[in-house]
Amino acid sequence: MLKRKVYDQLLNWKIERKNGLKKCLILKGARQVGKSYIVKEFGKNEYKSFIYIDFFKQPNLKDVFKGELSADEIYKRLTANMPDIELIKGDTLIFLDEIQYCGNARTAIKFLAEDMRYDVISSGSLLGLSYNDIDDDLVEEPKSIPVGYETQIIMHSLDFEEFLWSYGYKEDTISNLREYLISNEKIPESINERFETLFREFMVVGGMPEVVADFAENKDFNRVAKIQADILAEYQDDISKHAKGKEKQYVRMCYDAVFKQLAKEVKKFQYSTVEKGQTRRKFGGSVKWLRDANLVNTCYNVHEPYLPLMANANEDQFKLYVNDTGLLTSMYGFETKLAILNNTIKGNAKGGIYENIIAECFVKKGYNLYYYKPNDTQEIEFLIEKNGEVLPIEVKASNSSTKSLNSFIEKFEPSVSYKLITGGNGKVGNKLTLPHYLVMFL
Repeated sequence: MLKRKVYDQLLNWKIERKNGLKKCLILKGARQVGKSYIVKEFGKNEYKSFIYIDFFKQPNLKDVFKGELSADEIYKRLTANMPDIELIKGDTLIFLDEIQYCGNARTAIKFLAEDMRYDVISSGSLLGLSYNDIDDDLVEEPKSIPVGYETQIIMHSLDFEEFLWSYGYKEDTISNLREYLISNEKIPESINERFETLFREFMVVGGMPEVVADFAENKDFNRVAKIQADILAEYQDDISKHAKGKEKQYVRMCYDAVFKQLAKEVKKFQYSTVEKGQTRRKFGGSVKWLRDANLVNTCYNVHEPYLPLMANANEDQFKLYVNDTGLLTSMYGFETKLAILNNTIKGNAKGGIYENIIAECFVKKGYNLYYYKPNDTQEIEFLIEKNGEVLPIEVKASNSSTKSLNSFIEKFEPSVSYKLITGGNGKVGNKLTLPHYLVMFL
């Protein structure tokens, strides 16, 4: 079993339930990030009784949620439809998977949350989408959304630290790297080279659990490529199945355009990359579909780098990053992957790949993505809100000059700024230069 940080979040929710929290848990995220697997492991390990319902594979169990939706009636019908289960008060987890196929089950969450006898977790594919954006006759819109009765967790593919765990690195070893960030002590060359190599492998392998688990066992990049191709095909099938009408084609076109845009000099998403001469009017809804489906991460340009960044964001100027950098490099092909592994990749795509991995790392740490481009000659790749201020992060694929960052520091005087590079660490004034892999501690 791959060790996942989200497991601790599930444990914390269970403790809160024990302390009287009247909320069920809903786990969202893109397909293939391991939602169902982690809940099954959690249920089997942490409860005496675990009950699993998959509404797609077991549509007959939607009968459990027909009629009166009181907790008593639901649990009565549950035992009638699943005679082999055991309901143990205070020690039972019920997992409602693919809940989008049973609207009444989603409505019933309110009543199951208020009833404290058993814990309930729900999950499903494409739950971030509005029901009006889904073209699937089997999907059922609930009569009411249980607002206020769900603890929501967005699950992503593995982050770099989880990737290192899969390699066998212990938490103490990884934590020792943090000391170099805190103390500004020079990272020994042998250590830096090792973790830069591992970070490049992470860029190629990505964090999809099936890919990471297979790579951890076989260390075979050919197998990695095949599994990633299968996942990309599933994503494309999802678009064809779930997007509505003309959006099926438009969403697919926009998704393909993200990969193309990141390989260009200008990374800002341009609708003309999707189709020459087109604008937001035609493709804006398709971009929203990709974002809501958690297939892309959106980074907005801000006209002023002040708190709150969301209030200063320009919704018409944004970059789109692929949710998993392994899938991005998979789309670019094996030769690109080889160049990344050998640290010989050149050209515009190199910058796009490095931006994508840093964006992915920030999203997995819970940051919203923003950048600052006041004119055609200056750009700060990322801004984050931390410790009550806005901090700039410049991303370099090598250790080149930082004119934009220096200008930002002079004008806005942040307490600290970061330059992420391929190379060692250092400090000049309040500017910290760090190897890319230390982003996991920012």
